[in-house]
Amino acid sequence: MSSTSQVQVKTTTQRIQITPARRRGPLVMAGLWVFLIISTIASIGIGQVEIEPDQIITILLDEIHVASPTITIGDFNLPADYTTVQKGTVTIIRLPRVILGLMVGAALAAAGTLIQGMFRNPLADPGLIGISGGAAFSAALMIVLGNTVFSGLSDLLNQFGIRPVPIAAFLGGIITTFLIYRLATVNGRTSVPTMLLAGIAINSLAGAGIGLLISFADDNQVRDITFWNLGSLVDVTWERVETTAPFILISILPMLFLSRQLNALLLGETEAQHLGVNVQRTKQAVVLLSALAVGASVSAAGIIGFVGLVVPHLVRLMVGPDHRYVIPGSLLLGAGLLVTADLAARNLTGGSEILLGVVTALIGAPFFLYLLLRDRQRGALI
Repeated sequence: MSSTSQVQVKTTTQRIQITPARRRGPLVMAGLWVFLIISTIASIGIGQVEIEPDQIITILLDEIHVASPTITIGDFNLPADYTTVQKGTVTIIRLPRVILGLMVGAALAAAGTLIQGMFRNPLADPGLIGISGGAAFSAALMIVLGNTVFSGLSDLLNQFGIRPVPIAAFLGGIITTFLIYRLATVNGRTSVPTMLLAGIAINSLAGAGIGLLISFADDNQVRDITFWNLGSLVDVTWERVETTAPFILISILPMLFLSRQLNALLLGETEAQHLGVNVQRTKQAVVLLSALAVGASVSAAGIIGFVGLVVPHLVRLMVGPDHRYVIPGSLLLGAGLLVTADLAARNLTGGSEILLGVVTALIGAPFFLYLLLRDRQRGALI
C-alpha cells in the first residue's frame, strides 16, 4: 500500500472511530466515575447493618489516621459518629469484599474488551479461549483430589498459608490459554478462528472433566465446585485481596496502552500491518494479559459470566468503538456493575445469599439474547 493510501485509511479510521468518542467520551467517562463511586458507597453501606455515607467516610479516614474535615450538607455531617459494630462491618467484612469485587469486575470487563477487539466481534467473550474452563477444571481437580492424589502439594502450600484451590485455578487458566495459543499458532502466525475453535473444544473437554469429577465427589466437594462454576465473593478476607491485587494490576495497566493497536485491528489485520501495527505481538499481548486478568479473577471469586461480554458492548454503545475510551470505560463500568450485582446477591433474598454468577447471568443472558435478535433483524448475525 502506498503512503497516500495509508494516509487515506488512517484518516478514514479517525473519522469513523474517533470523532464520536471525542464528542461523548469525556462526558461518559465522568458519568462512569460517578456511577462507580455511588455503587461502591452503596455496596459498603447497605446490608443488615446500615451505614450512612458520612459514617463510611469517617471510618475510612480514621483507619488511615487522617483527621476528618468538618462538613455539614443537610443530613450529611463530617465527622460522623459510628459504633464499633459499624466500624468492624466496614473494615473487616464489606471493604475487602467490595475492593475484590471492583478488581474482578474491572479485570473481566477489560479482558472482554481486548478479546472482542482481537476477534473483531462484539459478541466474543474471554471464556471463548478457554481461560475460565481451564481454571474451573483445575479448581475442581484440586477440590476432589487435593486430599488424596495431590495431598503432598496441598500440605506444602498450606504450610505457607497458600490456599491450594485458587492457585490451581489460576495456573489452570494460564496453562489452558497458552495451550490454545500454541494450537492456533503456525509458522509464527496466530489464526484467530483456529483459536476460537480450539477454545470451544477445550471448554467442552473441561466441562466433561468437571462432570466426571463431580461423579466421584462428596456433598461438600460438589458444593465447592458449584462455587467455582457460579462465582461468589463470600468470606473475602484482606489476605485474598492482597494476593489477588498484584496479578490483576499487572494485567490491567498494560491494557490501557493497547488502544491504538486495537483501533487499527478494527480495519483488519492486513490494514493494521500497513498502519505500522505488529499484529502478532498485539495478539500475544491480548492473550497474555487476558489470561492473567481472568485467571486471577477466577482464582479469587470463581467463574463470573457475562461481565466480559456485556460491559464492553455497553461502553461501545455509549462512546463508539474507539478503544481509547472503551478500555478505561469498561474498567469503570465493569467494576461498578460487579459490586452492584454483589450488593443485589447479598440483599435480594433477605436471609440467604445468591451466588454472584447467578445474578450476572440473569442480567447478562437477556442482554446477550437482545444483541442476537437485534443483529438478526439487521441481517448481520455472526
